[in-house]
Order: sequence, then C-alpha cells, then structure tokens
Amino acid sequence: MQSLSEIDTTSKRAAKAAGYSWGISEEIGKAIRSLELFGLPGISNLNLYFKKIKKKPPKKINKIEKKNKNKELCPIYCGVAFLDQCKKLEKLKTITFYKVNHPMLMLPFINKASDVLGKKILIKYNNSVFLMNFNKSIFSKNIEKKISTLANKITIDFLDNKNSFSEKEWKELYKLSEKIFVEESDSLKTKGAGAGLIDND
Repeated sequence: MQSLSEIDTTSKRAAKAAGYSWGISEEIGKAIRSLELFGLPGISNLNLYFKKIKKKPPKKINKIEKKNKNKELCPIYCGVAFLDQCKKLEKLKTITFYKVNHPMLMLPFINKASDVLGKKILIKYNNSVFLMNFNKSIFSKNIEKKISTLANKITIDFLDNKNSFSEKEWKELYKLSEKIFVEESDSLKTKGAGAGLIDND
C-alpha cells in the first residue's frame, strides 16, 4: 500500500508532466492526498483525467461567477480559482458550475475554502452530496460506484454556522458544568492560597 507521502509526491510530479505549473502541481499533490485520506478515489480520478487532457490541455478559469459555463471545465483550475476567491464568493451564497470533468477533483480545494471561511460548504452533483467540513473531513451521501467523468451541473452552497443542539440542551449542560466551580473553590480553600499551611521563612 502506498503511503500518503508517496501519493502526494507522485501526483505532483504527474501533474507537472501533464502540463500544469509547479505551483498548481503542488496543490494537486495535496488535493489527491486529501481525497485518499478521506477514502475517496483521488488517484483513479486523476489518472483518468490526465489521460483525457493528454492531447488537449484544459483552459484556465480566472474569475468565478455565480454561474460558470464552458464547453468543459477543468476541475483543478476551477478548484484553485474557487479557493483563491472564496472570501468574495461567499457573498453569492450559491455558485453553479456546468460541465465539469471529473468533479471529485474539485472537492479538496473547496474543503480548504471551508476551513479558510470557517463555514461548511455543501456540494451536489450527479445525485451525490458532499459536505465540506473545515478541511477536517468530507461527509458524503449517494456516491456513485462508477467514477463520474463529467458533472453536467455542480451546485455549491455556503452554509450558515448553526449549533447541532438546542438552547435548552446547552443551558442544561452548562448548569451541570457550574457545579465544578464550587468544587474548585472548596478545593482552593482547603489547600489555601498564597504561602500555604507551612511557612519556611
């Protein structure tokens, strides 16, 4: 079994050989490492995508709009641009991409954006749903067993931060936690403050 370090290094070198700059290649290495870490098929997607663009290199996308259309979009250039512009894009609430090759390759970049913004980001394409969780994890639902080579439509939603518990539950737990304040106070009184019970001066 290959280590994450090997996956990162080999993906980076392959990306450079496929025509990407060293800077982008380094990001690709980290991205594939992240996908494999979370149990998603990063290597398989990258390998197939590089075969696809061998004779026709993809075009860069410089500015992300609310709706992004082209004949076919590169998931890597889209992902890098999204990460670079995420603070501005957050204001749009929802962003849509059309006809993106191997869409899974976008996920690590959007997951990083989730960490930068401190917000969860929801992604939907081809009946699959992914929740980007501050670059700590990727929750997924209905992932197709067969690799998605093209997403006709990708919807990206910036989610507002909300507690997973009710205000009542929080107050009850906090009230219980307050008991430790009394215990700590009594403990300090017993041990004494300052010089303590024995003074060697």
